Amino acid sequence: MDIPFPIRKECPPGACVCNREALLENPQADRRILQLTQQEEKKLVERLENIATLAELNRMQERMHALLGITITITPSDNVVRTTRGFRIELADQPGLCRKTRQAIPAAIRRSMEAHPDIAFEILDQRDLLGGSRNLFGESANPEE
Repeated sequence: MDIPFPIRKECPPGACVCNREALLENPQADRRILQLTQQEEKKLVERLENIATLAELNRMQERMHALLGITITITPSDNVVRTTRGFRIELADQPGLCRKTRQAIPAAIRRSMEAHPDIAFEILDQRDLLGGSRNLFGESANPEE
């Protein structure tokens, strides 16, 4: 087990289901996630909390996938979205991803969305849930229609 970078400390027994040991034992495994030490996780969470636009969020998702192999999916729930709790923010199942990290990343994204509601509106608009061509009263935003 020769890893060229500092790795995350082991979680207390029974406190996590990250399968860190299995990841370390498999020489073909993608070990990038182990670079996310507790100190690096704090930096990542802080950075996620300070995101102000959907473009920044998308860039962070791409960087997290490229550097750590973390895949995040953000979708509106099947029910009505009234708050940021109405979004499903899921991290793909990945060996080595700590339970605390699985909770911290979505929570940081939600806090960012609460501070900058435009992010949530843009996500909804991407899925055409706001009906891009209508105003709040159901009237056409385009006077020619």
